[in-house]
Amino acid sequence: MAKQNTDRTTIDLFANEKRAGRPKTNPLSRKEQLRVNKRNQLRRDRQKGLKRIELKVGNDLLSALNTLASEQGLSRSELIEQVLIEHVAVLMTESQR
Repeated sequence: MAKQNTDRTTIDLFANEKRAGRPKTNPLSRKEQLRVNKRNQLRRDRQKGLKRIELKVGNDLLSALNTLASEQGLSRSELIEQVLIEHVAVLMTESQR
């Protein structure tokens, strides 16, 4: 039986063949890596005093936010935070009148 380079059904013929791709450098599975990274991200946010807010918006508003954020060189979350700070400041001054 001849060996075909595209044949992957006979594993023993390809046991010594190196696979292309990035070598595995982390002993954890990808799922575990994501879990650890998320835990570390939450810990960093907590240390910075940041709290999470979930917000659902329509596609039109989302694309407008993305456009404004890229024009101003900000991330979308930074833009939303900036807009909220400015709007809350306006509301606070109005309520003090």
